[in-house]
Amino acid sequence: MNEQLQQYVPVLILGAIALLFAGGNLVLSVVLGKKGRLSKTKDSAYECGMNPIGEGSSRLSVKFYLVAMLFILFDIEVIFMFPWAVVYKSMLADPAMANTIFVSMISFIGVLAVGYVYAVKKRAFDWKS
Repeated sequence: MNEQLQQYVPVLILGAIALLFAGGNLVLSVVLGKKGRLSKTKDSAYECGMNPIGEGSSRLSVKFYLVAMLFILFDIEVIFMFPWAVVYKSMLADPAMANTIFVSMISFIGVLAVGYVYAVKKRAFDWKS
């Protein structure tokens, strides 16, 4: 048991060195960093020589993020079809297994299609309105 714990000593030493390095860099940046206050002119954003007017970034609609999440969802679902397509030809050797794998993928695509139709009916993809 003691021998097993000794194997973790290099990992603990490396962790301690990493923490000391990170903490040391933070302390050095505060100690060696510029002292004093910066003026409002120095803190303002510079772009094309013009004074900034209004907010720097505009707010996006929640629908935009909904469309992004739906895209990720359907994209990941399509990725799940790739392993099925790779092994489908080798599964055709066993007729019982071929029917099982085909029916399972058709049901998967059916559930995916129902979700897609639901999103279209709810106008979830219209993020500009």
